[in-house]
Amino acid sequence: MEENYQEIIKQNKAKKTAKTSLLYLGLTVWGIVVLFPFYWMILTSVKSYSAYNAEYVPKLYTLAPTIRNYIDAFTAVPLARYFLNTMIFTVLTTALMMFVTVLAAFAFARLSFRGKDIVFTFFLSLMMIPNELVVITNYVTVTDLDLRNTFAGLILPSVTSVFYIYLLKENFEQIPEELYKAAKVDGTSDWKYLWKVMIPISRPTIVTITILKVIECWNSYIWPRLVTDDAAYFLVSNGIQEIRENGFGRENIPAMMAAVVVISLPLVVLFLIFHKKIMEGVSRGGTKG
Repeated sequence: MEENYQEIIKQNKAKKTAKTSLLYLGLTVWGIVVLFPFYWMILTSVKSYSAYNAEYVPKLYTLAPTIRNYIDAFTAVPLARYFLNTMIFTVLTTALMMFVTVLAAFAFARLSFRGKDIVFTFFLSLMMIPNELVVITNYVTVTDLDLRNTFAGLILPSVTSVFYIYLLKENFEQIPEELYKAAKVDGTSDWKYLWKVMIPISRPTIVTITILKVIECWNSYIWPRLVTDDAAYFLVSNGIQEIRENGFGRENIPAMMAAVVVISLPLVVLFLIFHKKIMEGVSRGGTKG
């Protein structure tokens, strides 16, 4: 009996080891598939123009890496200025959106007013509208207000998000309502309760929303292309397109890849630093009870 029991234990351990090995093998293969485009982008950015064009069959390595492509990327267009514009756009848009999102989520989660459920249902229904229709409407509005080629025209259409308000509202509702009632009994204002109690408790979700909005702003392409034709207001996305239109996109792919690497690096670093916060915030925002 004891020998059979030991044999069963060994078989179970062998099965568990095999399953774990297959799992890690699958994750490794998937990781390689996901990371390969980034590797190819970096590899291409350090290949010389002549070496890249001499490769009839693309090589997965280079024996003579160069930083010349990065120099070309910054001299072909004023990429540093586009970086500054993107920083201004990202910081202002994210700050305004967080202010609007926090207040709206608090109102829907804690305040009582007539027609709140109807208003929130209508608010959620806006998520059903295709983005293309919103872009068209926003473009007409910004043009009528003479806000093209201004930071206001870039920023204002992005200062609210139905999804982020919904996510934060769900998180706020997880905070016991008894805390709110006790605070009101003590004479605490709604504003003070929001900033002293709800925001600290919901910090992971707020950090997540902030990071996701920063990534969204940094990657903006369609809207900046529509409302700006003055280089003084171009973002990094416009810079990539300008490099292509200046001939680098077709004739000097390594220089274009170098620009993409430089533009992508801040987001990669941001995600590596805060990825745990993102996962924590999303899980908290989507869990009730």
